Amino acid sequence: MQLVSAAMRDLRLKEAIEPIQDSYDFILIDCPPSLGLLSYISLVAATHVLVPVETHLKAFEGTDELLQTLTHVKNKANRKLQIIGFVPTRYAHQNSTDKRTLGAMSQQLSSWGKIFPPIPRATAFVDATEERMPLAIYEPKHPIVTVLDQLAENMESLT
Repeated sequence: MQLVSAAMRDLRLKEAIEPIQDSYDFILIDCPPSLGLLSYISLVAATHVLVPVETHLKAFEGTDELLQTLTHVKNKANRKLQIIGFVPTRYAHQNSTDKRTLGAMSQQLSSWGKIFPPIPRATAFVDATEERMPLAIYEPKHPIVTVLDQLAENMESLT
């Protein structure tokens, strides 16, 4: 709430990160699934964006507004901002709607960034969280771990 009326609020996060950024390979900023003030100032502070998108129609349609915001931020507040890509999530390969949405994502978003392999809908994340363990330790052979490894490798190539 203090950010709403703060002077130079758009730059507060960026200024907080700058003194420490050389000490880290990555600083991950997990944003809420909305385009409010916190997401906006995160885009201003970021160097790259990785966009998770659920593979259902409403979530996919919401990417239009995000892409407009990304364009606005790139044109004004953060010209260096780059899109790493899009991560389709909660994908059910047996669901025809999910298949169509994944196809539409590949077709319409690939000009903006890489479309990563989809992360399937699975209870493994919940199970691992309940055990307070990363999925890669809780169930190292789970197929999702391979997809997450691909994401990590792609991010490592950015440094």
